[in-house]
Amino acid sequence: MKETHFFYVPDARTAVELPEEEAQHAVRVLRLKEGDEMMLMDGQGTFYQALVTMATNKRCCYQIAAVQPQKRAWNGHVHLAIAPTKMIDRMEWMSEKATEVGFDELTFLNCRFSERRMVKLPRIEKIVVSALKQSRKAYMPKLNEMTDFRRFVETHTEGRRYIAHCYEEVERTSLFDELRQPAESDDALVMVGPEGDFSIEEVRMAVKHGFVSVDLGKSRLRTETAGLSAVMMMQLSKL
Repeated sequence: MKETHFFYVPDARTAVELPEEEAQHAVRVLRLKEGDEMMLMDGQGTFYQALVTMATNKRCCYQIAAVQPQKRAWNGHVHLAIAPTKMIDRMEWMSEKATEVGFDELTFLNCRFSERRMVKLPRIEKIVVSALKQSRKAYMPKLNEMTDFRRFVETHTEGRRYIAHCYEEVERTSLFDELRQPAESDDALVMVGPEGDFSIEEVRMAVKHGFVSVDLGKSRLRTETAGLSAVMMMQLSKL
């Protein structure tokens, strides 16, 4: 059975050809030709079965044969806010795996102990798109620019909100146990700090603004592992 190839085309419903990078991959790598089938994803919940109508060195045109709306695999809005690590490849790995698991939004935080103050979103987006196609997810996660911790805490006031940290002097509860409790909203947001953790002042600020203080289990995790664990807990609790 011939493998179905997926391509990310945000405006698939109205466009008639693949974006340049996707077109080059389709034609030069996969060697698709006129009459071949392919599947398009718009990242907004719809797949499109399409036929190649023209293939050149740089262009790949198509005609939509069928529209296939996809159901969401989980309830609510899954949002991870995380302080990026000094080694950006660890954030790239986490973004890829979190996309494969399934989540809705990713925000990078600028915290007191942050080791990295800037993230190049186009690079992260490229990795996320690749993971989206590989795992055949219908929804493209929203990627946000680096945001100051205080501003983030003060502007996110809806849904279930949590801050994961390691301070024993601040009472914590299990994130997964919290997520399994009945609530008015299925939306969930978890903040994960840098390798040096949030500052104690940041934790107390978040709690003051309605965030629940949580842990991610008994193991002490690296930032990227903590972020992925939080996504998995949020996603699994909402299936």
